[in-house]
This record gives sequence, structure tokens and C-alpha cells, in this order.
Amino acid sequence: MRETDGGEAGSAPELPAVLLCGGRGTRLGGDAEKPLVEVGGRPMVARVLDALADAAVTRVVAVASPHAPDTRRALRDGLAAEAAVPCTVLDGSGEGYVADLEVGLSAVDGPAVTVAADLPLLRGRDVDAAIGAAVSGDAPPSEVGSATDGPVRSVTVCVPVAYKRDLGASVDASFEHAGTPVAPTGLNVVGDGPDRVVVRERDSIAVNVNRPGDLELARRLADS
Repeated sequence: MRETDGGEAGSAPELPAVLLCGGRGTRLGGDAEKPLVEVGGRPMVARVLDALADAAVTRVVAVASPHAPDTRRALRDGLAAEAAVPCTVLDGSGEGYVADLEVGLSAVDGPAVTVAADLPLLRGRDVDAAIGAAVSGDAPPSEVGSATDGPVRSVTVCVPVAYKRDLGASVDASFEHAGTPVAPTGLNVVGDGPDRVVVRERDSIAVNVNRPGDLELARRLADS
């Protein structure tokens, strides 16, 4: 049963999602490519697919970078088919995040959720909250209609830098919003019109696994 922000099943606007699976994970170390590193006994990319399946997402386009051939192979050999949401795997260009994002967005041809594969604690409710902010302000997804009823604005979901640091997560990029330093989470909605910044304080979107300390933190929180 798909969860909503309130934890109850309900109707919600629906969007496709672009899942970005690039990155060699050189800062993380180890032998496995970053999307395939396990948290809570499952590869991070599979956990993100689980979250998308629990959200108001119609289908997923996974863009796999040529820099992560094992991830691309794992998606095509089973992870995509095993996902509880229709998932198509596309080849990225290898030219970076923006180029791979363009590959994914061109395949969905319209507004979409976008998310990076290094958010292993992501929950369906986080995705639904981002969609809700994109289509109807801060209304919970269960209280708004179809995303096709009106314009879908772009949303950048952020976490306060102080929240991430208190949690023990690394901070790679940040900017100031309403007088507070915030860090992008890698969860966004790409829609029409100006971008809106939404700030949340949730462990589930605060840990991007980029370094060994992030991986240790994610595994500890996943097991708690």
C-alpha cells in the first residue's frame, strides 16, 4: 500500500521519475560502484526504487552512466524488473549529472520527479511531499488532485546545513535560503515556472552517501 505524508493510503497527483545512477563513488572508496553499495542489506539504487514505488510515481526512467557499468548491468539484469514500479533503463552520456538529467527528462517529456541514487533512506512520503509542493503549495498529496489539473512548478528539496551536521552527514554544496544555509538533497521536481525551494528536516533525505562516514551513518539509521 502506497504511503502518503499522513501515513494513510489516498489519491495523489502522479508524475514520472528520473533516477540518476551515475558516479564512480571514488570519495566513498571500496570496490563496488556507489549505487550498488548496500545499506540495510540492499543496494542503494534498489532502496531508492522502493521509495519511488511507495510514492505517487507512474514510472521510472533510470539513467545509468557509462562510468558505472556494473550498475547499468545490475539494473538491466534484474533490479529494474524487480522494482514495484515500471522502470526503464537508459544509457547516460558520461558527461556528468546535467547531461544525464537531460537524457532522462527527454524520455519523460514533461514534469518529473528527479532523484539521485545516493539517498538510501528516502521514503515514499518524501517524494509525495515534493510532488505536493510542486502542484499545490504545501498541501499533502492526499488533498490535491491530478498533477495534470494545473501547472507543476519546479521544486528543490533541501535540508538545513545545521541539521545535516548535527546528524553527522557530510555537506558538499550549500546556499542561503531565507537567511539559513541549506543543502540540496538530490530530490527535486522539474516542472514549469520558477524554482521553489522547500526545506525539510528529515533524516530520510539528509544523508547523501558520498563518503565512508555517510555510509556508516546511513547503515546505522537504516538499522535503527
